[in-house]
Amino acid sequence: MSRRVTVITAVHAPSARFLPEAYASLCGQRLPDGWDWQWVIQEDGRTDAVRPYVPDDARVSFRQGRPGGPGIARTIALAHADGAYVKVLDADDQLPPGTLARDLAVLEADRTLGWTTSRVLDLLPDGSTAGFPGDPDDGPVERGAVLRFWKENGYRAQVHPATLFVRRELLTALGGWMALPASEDTGLLLALNAVSRGWFCAEVGLLYRKWDGQVTGQASHVDPAEREARMAVAEARARALAALEWAYPAGH
Repeated sequence: MSRRVTVITAVHAPSARFLPEAYASLCGQRLPDGWDWQWVIQEDGRTDAVRPYVPDDARVSFRQGRPGGPGIARTIALAHADGAYVKVLDADDQLPPGTLARDLAVLEADRTLGWTTSRVLDLLPDGSTAGFPGDPDDGPVERGAVLRFWKENGYRAQVHPATLFVRRELLTALGGWMALPASEDTGLLLALNAVSRGWFCAEVGLLYRKWDGQVTGQASHVDPAEREARMAVAEARARALAALEWAYPAGH
């Protein structure tokens, strides 16, 4: 595996205008000597609206494909990921300075950890930020802990899937993101935690933009019947993986 972090971004036309700010946040990252990053941007669709916002940088690639939702776009982007690690960055979000280096240091130091997440601040339309209570302590997230909390707290995970940093071989072994219209990242997080320990960093690792056009703000995202179905299949996947007793790394 190359000493590289692959940052994967799914984008659709309404969120394309935020790509320059995401790029600026990536350029502000500093990695240890010998490490670099690549940014793989995958449009969920084929329009003329995204390409003008893609930076002209050899580290950045852009591709398009049939629309299928962000999970499909991220998963197909894995075909072009050659880093040892994969970092999620949604098109409308930003990485605070130091995020990639912290994530990398955690997984490089402990081979028994498969993934990391971190604290999130909402980035509001006026440029201010807001946190929220309930984050776990800085440290390991044991296997099964995410599903347990999620079930006990109305399908709300205590760590945010939009902050995910994960070993690429583990991500591909689980098939990437779930083929769901939404909650595909939560489904992946539940699956990861069913087979591997993770880590939560209490330092802020993501500015999560709140804006009128975001997918999670649309009425379809909270349709009760669809939501129940998404939650059911995500839970079933996590429980099935746990029951198989397959673990990462092997023997743990």
